[in-house]
Amino acid sequence: MSIKYAYLGPAGTFTQAALQKIAGSTDELIPYANVTAALNAVRSGECAKALVPIENSVEGVVARTLDELAIGEELVITAETTLPVSFSLMSLEGKDVKVIKSIATHPHAESQCREYIAKNFPNAQVIESASTAAAAKGLSKGEYDAAIAAPIAAKNYNLKVIAENIGDNSGAVTRFVVVEKPNKVPAPTGKDRTSMVVFIAIDHAGALLEILNEFAKHEVNLTFIQSRPTGVGLGHYHFIIDVEGHIQDEAVSATLTGLKQICEDVRFLGSYPQAK
Repeated sequence: MSIKYAYLGPAGTFTQAALQKIAGSTDELIPYANVTAALNAVRSGECAKALVPIENSVEGVVARTLDELAIGEELVITAETTLPVSFSLMSLEGKDVKVIKSIATHPHAESQCREYIAKNFPNAQVIESASTAAAAKGLSKGEYDAAIAAPIAAKNYNLKVIAENIGDNSGAVTRFVVVEKPNKVPAPTGKDRTSMVVFIAIDHAGALLEILNEFAKHEVNLTFIQSRPTGVGLGHYHFIIDVEGHIQDEAVSATLTGLKQICEDVRFLGSYPQAK
């Protein structure tokens, strides 16, 4: 049975490349303009699953993904995958590199190629795009002089690659998550990750320490923690937390029970196998 996936588009994004690693040959992969649109496609039932980026080893978290999972209509993570990130500078065929005055790319890509841009194109205007593939698509229409995107984008939009592997950090990796409507939790594999959002009741001295103590008490190892504003006002935050283990593990289950006793709310975001 084929699965309909939503992903951060357009065609040619790193997200598409990551999705091709896990999708079946008969699955339908549908690009959406941004993370919110991809996740809303799952919420509305247009697609069964969505793949979206959540974290990069160099740039850090993808804030929109975290906010959508924490505050938007409830969804859960059921799987994850990682992808080494390699950037290419591309232009239209016949374009003179010496006259490149505008370079389009996604902000995360720009931040990972700053040294290259500063050294080779110090006077070029860097234009923000919704995704690296959107930058490549705009370039194919003549909207910019060049674009920084995934190598796959050059093939999709018939662009000329001027330079490869231009990232400042050759070991950059992005983590992506498969998101679905809440349903059956994947069975434990022995190498799992559990994600949650923790809302503190009233901001007070030691609030974060109280939360962390619950994990320490049950010897649950945190692999990720990020504070994000709730949108209520300055000083109001919640925490997105990943831990090793599965919700069916006694230690993880006991930790969540303890958190619910001291926090205003705890949103379970899923237990799923860790990416290899």
